[in-house]
Amino acid sequence: MAYNFFKKGSMKGEKAGRSNQLAASLSFGGILRLIARFFQFVLGITIIGLYAIDLDRAHKAGVGYDSKWMYATVVGTLSAFIALVFMLPLVKAWFFFYVDLLIFILYLTAFGIFGKMYIKEDPEGNKGIIRMKRAVWIQLVNMILWFGTAGYGAIIFWKERKASTSLSGRAQSHV
Repeated sequence: MAYNFFKKGSMKGEKAGRSNQLAASLSFGGILRLIARFFQFVLGITIIGLYAIDLDRAHKAGVGYDSKWMYATVVGTLSAFIALVFMLPLVKAWFFFYVDLLIFILYLTAFGIFGKMYIKEDPEGNKGIIRMKRAVWIQLVNMILWFGTAGYGAIIFWKERKASTSLSGRAQSHV
C-alpha cells in the first residue's frame, strides 16, 4: 500500500513527473494551443509550396531568384519549424511569446508585399496569379494565428510572472 502511495506521486508539494506533466498540459488551453500550432505548421508548409514553385521555375530558367519570393519561402520555413518545436509537449511556448510576435511581424510584412501585388489583380484565367491570390489569403490566416498565439503567450507569461512563489515572498507558508 505504501508503494502505491509513492508510485502515484501523491505527496503534497511533489513536482509532477513527465507523465503527470504531460497529462496536465492537455487542458482545454493546451489542446487549443496544439491545434493552433498544428495549423501554423501546415500553413507554413503550404506557404513554402506555393512560393517555391516560382523559385523552382526561376532556377530552371536560369534567371535569378526574386527576393520577395525568397522572403516568403524563408518566413514559411521559419514558421513551420518554430511551430513544430512549440508543439512539443514539454516546451513552454508561452515563455517565447516574443518569437510568435516576431513571426507575426514577418507575416505582416509578407502579406503587405504580396497583398499589394495580388489582391486587386484580375487573374483573367492565369493560374499563377490565382495561386498567388490564394497564397496571400493563406498568409493572412497564418498571420492571424501567430498573432493569437503571441497574445495568448503574453497573457500566460504575465500571469505566471505574477504567480506566488516561495522565492518572491508572496507564497503561503506551509507550516
